[in-house]
Amino acid sequence: MIRVLFVCLGNICRSPMAEAVFRDLIQNEGLAGKIEVDSAGTGNWHIGEPPHRGTRKKLDEVKIDYSIIKARQISVSDLDQFDYVIAMDEKNLIDIHAIAQENPTAYIARLLDFVKHNPSKDVPDPYFTGNFDLTYDLVKEGCEHLLAFIREREQI
Repeated sequence: MIRVLFVCLGNICRSPMAEAVFRDLIQNEGLAGKIEVDSAGTGNWHIGEPPHRGTRKKLDEVKIDYSIIKARQISVSDLDQFDYVIAMDEKNLIDIHAIAQENPTAYIARLLDFVKHNPSKDVPDPYFTGNFDLTYDLVKEGCEHLLAFIREREQI
């Protein structure tokens, strides 16, 4: 089983959106038995909470389920338990590397690193911008490219 973890600051906006979108993609591609997905935040402010109302509203619009998602904080063990740890922005990437042990087994990158033509590599945080539509568009494109990358790399 290939395991993917999406990470943002509080785990209520971007990373749960990415988790839901990616889960929807893998189900639609018939890969649900081969790829598992989760999300976490670098901070602990929202542990146990559902996704932000703006994230829920956007996911409801596009008919993507998020019902099982609850915020949690990333742990050191996640970097060995997950094959791919995907940050939403540079700050999250720095924070992930800061908690990583000497040689984490996870492939660590930003989501938009997989989108070659996108000049920005950070998914803006809609908690601060209020723009959940832009976040969704970037997350969806990033997830599609990430899935293609994983399929090629893992030969699935």
